[in-house]
Amino acid sequence: MTYDKDTVRAVLDAARAEGRTALTAPEGKRITDAYGIPTPAEGLAESADDAVALADRIGFPVVLKIVSPDILHKTDAGGVRVGLTSCAEVRGAFTAIVANARAYAPQARIQGVQVQQMVPDGGQEVIVGAVTDPTFGKVVAFGLGGVLVEVLKDITFRLAPASQYEALSMLDGIRAAEVLRGVRGGAAVDRGALADLIVRVSRLVADFPEIAEVDLNPVFATPSGVLAADVRLLVGAPPPPPRRRYSREEILGSMRRLMQPRSVAVVGASNEPGKIGNSVMRNLIDGGFPGEIHPVNPKADDILGRKAYKSVGDVPGEVDVAVFAIPAAFVPAALEEVGRKGIPNAVLIPSGFAETGEHDLQRRIVEIAEAHGTRLLGPNIYGYYSTWQDLCATFCTPYDVKGPVALTSQSGGIGMAILGFARTTKTGVSAIVGLGNKSDVDEDDLLTWFGEDDRTQCIAMHLEDLKDGRAFVEAARATVPRKPVVVLKAGRTAAGARAAGSHTGALAGDDAVYDDILRQAGVIRAPGLNEMLEYARALPVLPTPQGDNVVIITGAGGSGVLLSDAIVDNGLSLMEIPDDLDAAFRRFIPPFGAAGNPVDITGGEPPSTYEATIRLGLSDPRIHALVLGYWHTIVTPPMVFAELTARVVAEFRERGVSKPVVASLAGDTEVEEACAYLFERGVVAYPYTTEKPVAVLGAKYRWARSAGLLS
Repeated sequence: MTYDKDTVRAVLDAARAEGRTALTAPEGKRITDAYGIPTPAEGLAESADDAVALADRIGFPVVLKIVSPDILHKTDAGGVRVGLTSCAEVRGAFTAIVANARAYAPQARIQGVQVQQMVPDGGQEVIVGAVTDPTFGKVVAFGLGGVLVEVLKDITFRLAPASQYEALSMLDGIRAAEVLRGVRGGAAVDRGALADLIVRVSRLVADFPEIAEVDLNPVFATPSGVLAADVRLLVGAPPPPPRRRYSREEILGSMRRLMQPRSVAVVGASNEPGKIGNSVMRNLIDGGFPGEIHPVNPKADDILGRKAYKSVGDVPGEVDVAVFAIPAAFVPAALEEVGRKGIPNAVLIPSGFAETGEHDLQRRIVEIAEAHGTRLLGPNIYGYYSTWQDLCATFCTPYDVKGPVALTSQSGGIGMAILGFARTTKTGVSAIVGLGNKSDVDEDDLLTWFGEDDRTQCIAMHLEDLKDGRAFVEAARATVPRKPVVVLKAGRTAAGARAAGSHTGALAGDDAVYDDILRQAGVIRAPGLNEMLEYARALPVLPTPQGDNVVIITGAGGSGVLLSDAIVDNGLSLMEIPDDLDAAFRRFIPPFGAAGNPVDITGGEPPSTYEATIRLGLSDPRIHALVLGYWHTIVTPPMVFAELTARVVAEFRERGVSKPVVASLAGDTEVEEACAYLFERGVVAYPYTTEKPVAVLGAKYRWARSAGLLS
């Protein structure tokens, strides 16, 4: 694709010189022509005679629209006439449009009237546009157009510039995708031409960041091509200076010293119980951190049996991390000392910064840190845990169950919920990190580190905003092929977004944009806190599926129905059972049971029936995942079911047959112990729910597809 950038630059510079933010129709035409965006034939008429001549040259019917840099909504001003089929109609329409515009906005500058070829009837109306998102920058949008865009809001987004592949994926990303392929005998639209249009619009806004918004609506998509009937372009202020970016090597270097420190200084360490500085010291010492711990307090000589220093500068040797437990007002001076000492990481527990309106104070500490090359975690956080280093740098309760899950949260309260969940479920973690205001270190830094960390197999992140959405996407794309990334994005609703903005002092982007861009990055988005934690707990346990065929084996018909619904809800595929496999299952179930899918063995069957059908499901290579529905009976008690299931699954895994197996257990309280037993042995099992095990399986499938492990 080739573009005439000089023409676009000239148009934008002229508009900016006049202080205008909206481009006129003729200016929009010059820009669309420069980028090969197909629009109807048109011209600018300064008189009724000009309008008649243009209409005669273009060919009837035509549309007339007022052209004024001061009138954005032409229809409201009575400045549009459509379907004009004769010279007389054009002449009369020109006079009426100008009169209406002068009455509507007497001070408006009227440059003339646009005479435009009227698009023939037929074709599907769609919208192609671009907006400037506060989180992700330039994004391109596609959806059903015309009046439907307001009614249905069926629209999808991608980062700009978008590739041809990404543009084609947008055509399939709306709910009404089938309309574009042709329904009820209608012809399919030219998908290549439509994708090409999306690419060109995305390239335009990427090349010219000052273009704040592009709106092509409607675009008529037909089997033979596309045509943008109406073009609206808005010019904004130049983009702000980009946020400082660190190279991958710089991030990994600083994060390694943060997460695997050899020496930690506690600024504001205290002997007084109840003080944050005392709690941090106790957690570091009692947690068994094997490195050096240096308390810093100008009023103490000894804290908890360790020599205290008047300032960080007095601490001997290198220090990897300085943990701050002092009031916000004293942080800048202490941070200067940390910078002069050459400490690469400062963990700022104190609140009282941007979250309370103290934006200048937060900007000041960022400037100090950047001047010295110190990375800031926080402020306004609970600290962090790095379990494999026996590091508990927090004033909250300790946690030392080592495992494969890294968890981060922007909120302290959510961080403690994470801690409680991990303890209750015995979820082993590699780290729990608070991010707070994210004055510097944010999700993409941690994602880059955890993506490389051999101890971490799954990363789960609670966030209210992203400071640099594109950096996060870049880090996620590098991480997802190797391990799952789960995100709980708060602020899905308008009320939630307002609360998030109030909480963090940051502007939350539109949730629809977040949803599409995170999916594009391969991230698994959790609908709620419990789902995020369960996904993080379960995904490392489940093997990667090798195909789409899911089979339900259940002892309760009612559970089978609910499990089937959950399969569909989570985008999974119930296997069409072939005749030979159907016959094989029928050999193990009573005549009043039901083969097919779900396989209903009925509730009164002995353990041998469960075992035989599970063995068959694991042994047949056409089956790729099993969903088990158990019903508590005295014939097959819960722990008997759990033990036989775990034994059979382990036996097959030893033979190299490793399929995801999830289970829903319905019954008395004994099923809780049975689920815990299964979970510990690689079978993801939940009591009293049919939705949760299938949701986890669905998350594993979504990750496998994003990672390129499943087509």
